[in-house]
Amino acid sequence: MQINWQHQGAPVSMKHFLTTHGISMRLIKAIKHGSGMFIVNDEAEVGAITIEDGDIAGIELPAEAADPEVAVSDAPLAVVYEDANWLVVNKPAGVSSVPGPTNRTDTLVNRIKGHLVATKAENLKPHLITRLDRDTSGLVLVAKHRVAQGMMAWQPVAKTFQKTYRAWVSGGALSPVNGTIEAPIGRVDESPRRQVTDDGQMAITRYRVQATYGEVTEVQLTLVTGRTHQIRVHFTHWGHPLLGDALYGGDQTLIQRQALHAATMTFHDPFNDQQLTFEAPLPTDLVTLVNKLQ
Repeated sequence: MQINWQHQGAPVSMKHFLTTHGISMRLIKAIKHGSGMFIVNDEAEVGAITIEDGDIAGIELPAEAADPEVAVSDAPLAVVYEDANWLVVNKPAGVSSVPGPTNRTDTLVNRIKGHLVATKAENLKPHLITRLDRDTSGLVLVAKHRVAQGMMAWQPVAKTFQKTYRAWVSGGALSPVNGTIEAPIGRVDESPRRQVTDDGQMAITRYRVQATYGEVTEVQLTLVTGRTHQIRVHFTHWGHPLLGDALYGGDQTLIQRQALHAATMTFHDPFNDQQLTFEAPLPTDLVTLVNKLQ
C-alpha cells in the first residue's frame, strides 16, 4: 500500500508534509522497524532519510490483514461516501458499533468487514474514528488504514472535525434557547448508566433549540467532548431526558429508542486538501415522530 499526499493538485515534498500535516512518531518508528518504508522520487529509502524541497514523497506500508476474531456480516451497510482512505456510513438504530459480549457477529464493524471483503479492499481492518450508541442512528467515520487513523488523531486535522446531532427531549421548553452544558460525567457503580458527578470527566455539550412542540423540544447539538452517553446524561441531568430513552427514564409513548441522530459531519481531508461534508437524512422512525409532533 503506497500513500502519496496531494496539495493543491500536486504531490508534496516530505519536508512540506512534515511541517503542514505531521507524521506521528509511532508511524515513523513502524516504518524504520521494517513494517513499512518511505518512498522518495519512486525509490525506497531506509534508515536516516534526507528530503529536499521538490522531492515527491510518500509512505509504503503493508496491507492490514483481517482480524480473525471479527466475523464477516453480509447484512446491509448504508455507505454515504468511500475513497481510498475514508468510509462514511449511516448506522441504523439497533446496531451496535463494535462487537461485544452480547453480539459478536452483526455489529457495524462486522458489516464493514463484510463490505471490505466483498469489494476486495486491500486493507481489511477498519478503524472506527467515531462510534454511536446501539440505539442512536446516523453518520460514522471509518479510517480504511492506520495512516488515516493516525492523521485523524493529529491535532490540526482533529480540530477541523465537527459532527452535529438532532435530538428530541421531554420536559417542555429549554431556557436559554441556545447554550452550553458543562458538567462532569462518571460511572454509576457497575451499571451501563452514567451520571453527572463531581469526580467525573469534564463533558461539554452545545445546543440550539430548533422547535418546541408542547412538552417536547427538538434540539441541534454539537459535542466539545465525547464522553459515553454524553448527550443523554446531560439532558437527563437538566430534567429533559431524550424521548424513548429507557435507560435514562425517557418517555417511550411516541418512540421506543432514544430520539437521537448523528445528522451531519465535516472535516478537512489531509490527503487531498479538501473539506468533506456529509449529511444523513432522518430514518423512518424519527420522520414518523416529527409528523406526530407536528
